Amino acid sequence: MSQITIEEELKKSYLEYSLSVIIGRAIPDVRDGLKPVHRRILYAMHELGNSYNRSYKKSARVVGDVIGKYHPHGDSAVYDALVRMAQEFSMRDPLVDGQGNFGSIDGDAAAAMRYTEARMSKLSSEFLADLEKKTVDFRDNYDNSLQEPSVLPTKVPNLLLNGTSGIAVGMATNIPPHNLGELIDGTVLLLDNPECTIDDLMVHIKGPDFPTGALCFGGKGLVEAYKTGRGSIKIRGVVEVEENSKGRQSIVITQIPYALNKSSMVEKIALLVGEGKIEGVSDLRDESDRKGIRVVIDLKRGAIADIIINSLYKFTQLETSFGINMMAVSGNRPMLMNIKQILSAFLEHRREVVIRRTRFDLDKCEKRAHILEGLRIALDNIDEVVKIIRASSNSDEARIGLMDRFELSKVQAQAILDMRLQRLTNLEHEKLLEEYAEILKKIEYFKSILENEDVLKSVIRDELVHIKESYATERKTVLMDHNPDDIDIEDLIPDDDAVITLSRRGYIKRTPLSNYHKQKRGGKGIAGVQTKDGDFIHTFLTTSNHQFLVLFTTKGKMFKIKVHQVPEASRIARGAHIANLLPLEKDESIATALTMREFEEDRFFLFVTRNGMVKRSSIALYRNCRQSGIRAVSMKEEDQLITVQEVNIDSEAVLVTKNGTSIRFSCQDARAMGRVASGVKGIALRPGDEVVSGVVTGDEERVQLLTVSEGGYGKRTDIEQHRLQTRGGKGIISMRVTAKTGKVLGSIMVSVDDEVVLLTSANKIIRLGIKDVSLVGRATQGVRLVRMDDDDQVVGFDLVIDANEEIPADFESEGEETTS
Repeated sequence: MSQITIEEELKKSYLEYSLSVIIGRAIPDVRDGLKPVHRRILYAMHELGNSYNRSYKKSARVVGDVIGKYHPHGDSAVYDALVRMAQEFSMRDPLVDGQGNFGSIDGDAAAAMRYTEARMSKLSSEFLADLEKKTVDFRDNYDNSLQEPSVLPTKVPNLLLNGTSGIAVGMATNIPPHNLGELIDGTVLLLDNPECTIDDLMVHIKGPDFPTGALCFGGKGLVEAYKTGRGSIKIRGVVEVEENSKGRQSIVITQIPYALNKSSMVEKIALLVGEGKIEGVSDLRDESDRKGIRVVIDLKRGAIADIIINSLYKFTQLETSFGINMMAVSGNRPMLMNIKQILSAFLEHRREVVIRRTRFDLDKCEKRAHILEGLRIALDNIDEVVKIIRASSNSDEARIGLMDRFELSKVQAQAILDMRLQRLTNLEHEKLLEEYAEILKKIEYFKSILENEDVLKSVIRDELVHIKESYATERKTVLMDHNPDDIDIEDLIPDDDAVITLSRRGYIKRTPLSNYHKQKRGGKGIAGVQTKDGDFIHTFLTTSNHQFLVLFTTKGKMFKIKVHQVPEASRIARGAHIANLLPLEKDESIATALTMREFEEDRFFLFVTRNGMVKRSSIALYRNCRQSGIRAVSMKEEDQLITVQEVNIDSEAVLVTKNGTSIRFSCQDARAMGRVASGVKGIALRPGDEVVSGVVTGDEERVQLLTVSEGGYGKRTDIEQHRLQTRGGKGIISMRVTAKTGKVLGSIMVSVDDEVVLLTSANKIIRLGIKDVSLVGRATQGVRLVRMDDDDQVVGFDLVIDANEEIPADFESEGEETTS
């Protein structure tokens, strides 16, 4: 006995299993557009005589025949398939005519199969037409006791008509339904002009036509799907705005996207209203009935209907994407096919069916003509025929006598013996001659079909046109020529000022600026972010909801999101972890952050690293940022990116080190480089020193440098005291660093009318005016800005621009502490 490795056996078995699932269960045949279970259901109903013009039969009877004869699977799976074939909201043109409860668009299950009744729809009769004429191959059923068709001789391009969806092993299919009339027009075009392009076909086949209607935005995604087999389209429900006699408005949903559970959608809307994500709604109710869908959303007085409609499209499945994946079985192999290939396969199937049907009919007519020719000979020689028969002792002798006398075949001779005496009348003789002439005409016609391609095409075309005239209906889905308007959440969120805070451990949040109150210089501040032990805030930005938040990591990567996408939290909340927003690596953290509205061509990013390297690159190079981030600057492994500033060609930069040294140079000294360049030396650092911040000068209003130390000291210095130098020098003293002041935390450019917000390691926040900070010389240590305990230090600060909030009465007293 030969041995086989388990790996080889597993590969072989799994391959066989996957092919069985793909071809025998999940992926439809491109010719009739049916999966095996649907084909077997229709064939079983056909065998039962359960056609559209007969009485209904219990669904259990049909299911029993299917699983007993052809489909050895669970009865629930077969019944579910039968139910779907009868649902008008699932099938564009149902193939089963159901009677009873076959489920609802709300997700209600169908009644048990012992209660429901079914029969074939009139359209499905076209799927099995001419089946008895050997138009398709038959194969053994699962136990070799019966025969079943391998494919149905359908006259309908069903794969595109009703669409399909299925998940196999390693592949899936998802084909949307289409309008029958449009499909026939496109198929006829392809029949007449096989060289036509997909663009030519799309003149007739404009796009999907879903049974639930709705709006379809195809655009490039639909063109791509029709040309490659894969693409994506958007589907929107149809909404109307009604106004009652009292002037109150209501939003009415009358059509929903395909395959959407209406009840779940209504529950989702109610949940969003309850959570406050959709505002201005006073009542929500479902008034749908058998006549159609009607979900009514009553609005509060003053609510803007367009904003709420945008919210529905944004937050609910009232707008969904449909991923088209036109995978089908062709030649016993799964293939990704474009729309022309699908229609070509259907036409080839029709050509084969018509040819096989014609051969069957031709053979039948030729056999009948052969018999009629013998009968005609007998009638022309009736006296001699009767004489031979009377002289014969038995039928075999009579048959042989006739064959020898008139050179007849055995079949012809037997037909003469079986002929009734009434056929001897003149009238019957004339009928026989007429039938013979008619048979000869049919034979000639059938031969012309087989011998002339144009005649064959004419037959196929006429049958397709008949299908269109008999079954085509008006389009339900409205196709939109343009892409859907981008639903920008900024239309729903006011552009209010906000504070972005980011902790050392990566917790980020957005808080309205109005939550922070202004205090006198020297105050101890109000309670700020509650963080865990060992964590503290290191980035603090004032911005607005509609700006971009551009985040740069210590490894030189850049991410871009909108400010309003940062989760909002209270002043004392810790916030959400940055990993929930950005795909950071394990040892990667946010180094600096900027906010901006536009990525302009004539503006630049100035990158500054801890080792004193600088790089200037056009902001336009960073306009397109993937969700996974992009490489913003290349650095050595031991270096880190510490800050990025926005500059123009005339800007000047000031690098400040932790030991109180600074250098001021023109940004032109750092030539513009590509996005991933590493840059040039900005300052020559002394041993043990490192760059802590890089600021930009050039603002006519902000001409003073505010320097803040970790010990809570700070000062203002005129920027002119920092003379302009050449990039790459050692710099000059910027702040006198002592044990009392602590190391320099950083510097920013300010004006006398600005305000600053400082954060301490004890998570206290203080907001004070710049005019309260002394204007002193370059080599001084400055004044105390915030009182702290011995173990505390300042960990972050930022400007509050154009703040004009009045100081509340309870904050008038200097040094008074207020908790939230």
